[in-house]
Parts: sequence; C-alpha cells; structure tokens
Amino acid sequence: MGNGWHEWPLMVFTVLGQCVVGAFIVLAIALLTHRSVEEHRRIHLSMFFLWVLMAVAFIASVLHLGSPLRAFNSLNRLGASPLSNEIGSGSLFFALGGIYWLLAMINKMPRALGKIWLVITMLAGVGFVYAMCRVYEISTVPTWDNVYTAFHFGLTVLIGGPVLGYLLLRGANISGCGLRLLPAISLIALVVSMAVVVMQSAGLADINSSVQAASTLIPQYGTLSAWRLVLIVLGLGCWYCPLILRKRPALASMILAFVLVFVGELIGRAIFYGLHMTVGMAVSG
Repeated sequence: MGNGWHEWPLMVFTVLGQCVVGAFIVLAIALLTHRSVEEHRRIHLSMFFLWVLMAVAFIASVLHLGSPLRAFNSLNRLGASPLSNEIGSGSLFFALGGIYWLLAMINKMPRALGKIWLVITMLAGVGFVYAMCRVYEISTVPTWDNVYTAFHFGLTVLIGGPVLGYLLLRGANISGCGLRLLPAISLIALVVSMAVVVMQSAGLADINSSVQAASTLIPQYGTLSAWRLVLIVLGLGCWYCPLILRKRPALASMILAFVLVFVGELIGRAIFYGLHMTVGMAVSG
C-alpha cells in the first residue's frame, strides 16, 4: 500500500508533459489567428518557456530510468513497445516544436509553412499524450487498464494546458475574445474530472484478487482527492476572480494559478501511481 509519491519522476514527466501539450495548442491557435508581426514575435518569445518545461519533464523521465543511456535504449523497440513509443512520440513533439520555435525566432520560418508546422506539431502532441495512455494499459494491472487512465491524462491537458497557455499569453501581453474560452475549458474539465474520480472510486470496490483489494491500496484516497480538488479550485480562483471583476489577471496571479493547479495534478498523479496493482488472477465484479 502507498500513495505513489515514490514515482515522482514519472509524476513530473507526465503532468508537465501534458500541461505543455495543452499550452502549446493554445499558443499555436493564437498564432494561427490573424495577429500582427509584433504579436507573433511576443508569442514566440513566451513559447521558449514551454520548451524549458518540456526539457525539465524529460530530465525527470531520465531520472526514473536511472541513466541517460537507458533513455536511448528505450527507443530500441519503437513501434513495438508502448514505452518506446512514448519516448519516441514525446521526442518527436519536442523536436518539432523546438525546431519551429528556433526557425521562427531567427525569422527563417515562412508564414505558410509555419501554419502547417504548427498543426503537425499539435497532432504530434496529441499523439504523445495518447502514447502515454498506452504505456499504462496493462492487462495485469486492472486498476490502470481501463478508460479512467485516458480520462485522467486527457483532463490534465484540458485543466493545466489552458492555465499555462493563458499565463504565457498574458506574459506576452496578448489579448482577444478567444482567450475568454480558456477559463471555461479548464472549469468544465475539472467538473468532468471530479465525476471521473467519483466513478473510479466506486469501481475500485469491484477490483480485487485473492491477496489484495484495490480499495485498500490508498487509505488516504479521499483525503488526497480532496486536497487535489482544493488546490485546483484555488488555482482556477486566482484566474477567475479578476475576470469576474472584469479585470485582466495579473501575471503574478496567473503564475500562482498554474503552480496551484500543477501541484494539484501532481497529487492526482500520485493517486494514480499508488493504485498500481499487479495481480496474477484478478477478479472484477
């Protein structure tokens, strides 16, 4: 029994990677809309922080593997191994996004090609998140081999991604009516996430083996879930309160919002890893 904190490198890798994918989609859509040359320049400048965070995520994943050489070895079974596909798709997303950013910053990216490149990179990001889900769809781990894994990973993209994307656009001093949709996306995703947590919690009682019951894996399941909810709500509150007052959120407020949401999602991911349950013969139902 545990709460998954020992898997902190994977927690950081998956949560941060998913937030970066969501934020990149936000920034890419902003770039695909009609913007001035100066606005494009400011968005590209702020995009730099995405690749810093992506680098941190990959460093965390290497720490989990124990050695940088193992990271290269993990690509040996690309196409056949879910782990290799995860590292490969993540590297592809990172490379496409990084090369795009570099060419855009030195003014070597044609506008038409840039739009196509952004769309391809967004699709690569979605593929990266999908590959993450596939890693944990293991038949011998019934607590992971279900639809809830995809929900958790996808909802992190929709909760944390818009917060990070809005933060970077705020830092770039970008405005527009489209930005009003981002808080609603995160809020709706949080409501769906709460429903998923309730349904998964109820379903744990039906998963057990001859030696272990899934419902006993994390004794603090309810407490940790509550803390996750509180932190994310506080984070979104830092974003929503200024908007309700018809004010533009301050940069410091958005930084705090992302930190709170990120920590909340880390708690949620700790719960996920704490639910690891390898069984020889599982009985569900």
